[in-house]
Amino acid sequence: MTMTSPTPYRGVFPVMPTIFTENGDLDLDGQRRCTDFMIDAGSNGLCILANFSEQFSLTDAERETVMRCVLEHVAGRVPVIVTTSHFSARVCAERSRAAQDAGAAMVMVMPPYHGATLRASEAAIYGFFRAVSEAVTIPVMIQDAPMSGTTLSVPFLARLAHELEHVSYFKIEVPQAASKLRELIRVGGDAIVGPWDGEEAITLIADLEAGATGAMTGGGYPDGIRQIVDAWAAGQIEAAEDAYERWLPLINHENRQGGIATAKVLMKAGRVIASDAVRAPLPGVAEATRASLLRVAKRLDPLVLRWGR
Repeated sequence: MTMTSPTPYRGVFPVMPTIFTENGDLDLDGQRRCTDFMIDAGSNGLCILANFSEQFSLTDAERETVMRCVLEHVAGRVPVIVTTSHFSARVCAERSRAAQDAGAAMVMVMPPYHGATLRASEAAIYGFFRAVSEAVTIPVMIQDAPMSGTTLSVPFLARLAHELEHVSYFKIEVPQAASKLRELIRVGGDAIVGPWDGEEAITLIADLEAGATGAMTGGGYPDGIRQIVDAWAAGQIEAAEDAYERWLPLINHENRQGGIATAKVLMKAGRVIASDAVRAPLPGVAEATRASLLRVAKRLDPLVLRWGR
């Protein structure tokens, strides 16, 4: 059976963007300021090196630099999840062990895939996650996302949770996520320690209703997401739904328009960071999109727009 932490991780664990200078270098001072802001904004924990962190545009050396910068600066203030995804089971296991040794509270891993067509069989995926689980003593979160192009059935995910010691958290961000979460909780039982919401909270209320206990959202407004998640956890359903309705225009803007750059645009506007640059070939945010994003955000008065002023 899956080993569980004494206290399961719950709440809002937003993804931290990787901060660059205008010329595309790592901005470690900006990364530290981003870290401080996200903690001050109420994040229950943080996730680094995820897809919203542009992990696919970093060298292995840069990944190591960002990981150590954040973990050392957090210094235990909140738990940090490190994304360690890789196609190779060996490399992913090694990354996961290194993250654990550096102080990660959990690792998050996508099933192995490469490009548009290279996928692994279910048996190979099982072996992949077994290798990762055996490499660590901290929880492993499986990221079930369309980007991998891999279908992970509920019975298969439940089997991984029951049979692999450290696989116990699941970030579900596929279509009809709430239905999958509900079924995973039913089939997996106590082995499902952390059924989590993702996809920038666009389905957050439905996922909470299905039993999600964590939310991994964008990093620009953890204070807003906390208003929703905290009210729900306290049994204040109407208050949670009211908060969701207030923040939904910004959530929708991030999910459908601003995307990966949203948190950086908000952080630059609030002087948390100096540059909201993303790495080519990702496009920067169009000026019209930036203007509408900031207009929507200003109505909500999130901490990000005031933190550095």
